[in-house]
Amino acid sequence: MGELKVPVTIQNWLDVEKVALGERTDPPRKVLTEALVDTGAGRFYLKSSLIAQLGLRPVREITSRTMASISVKRRVYSNVDLEIQGRSASVEVVEVPDDLPNVVGQVPLELLDWVVDLRNRRLIPNPEHKHGELCDDF
Repeated sequence: MGELKVPVTIQNWLDVEKVALGERTDPPRKVLTEALVDTGAGRFYLKSSLIAQLGLRPVREITSRTMASISVKRRVYSNVDLEIQGRSASVEVVEVPDDLPNVVGQVPLELLDWVVDLRNRRLIPNPEHKHGELCDDF
């Protein structure tokens, strides 16, 4: 299949909230970068340097299993507003070292209602949602 990388816009969610509440006059801290789309990964993984740039706060640790089947402790950080191709959602961030790529996993893809078009190596709206819904609420 090859790699699928997409441009992403990431904003500090707490900053977004404070602007909405009138508690912050500066715009939210924001980063424009790219991320590898990996449907085998579950979460949104972001490089340490970008986490620092956004001013995110650590909230807990998780144990991740790598592709090499090694267990690694990773820090989970406060939420960000993740925008991909004009759709955005609030997602938590898992830290990865700067020598690894940023990764958008399956959970953020589902929140944004994107699916991978393998043939054309791109993200497309979920074809099962004929009327443009972003989620099924039952």
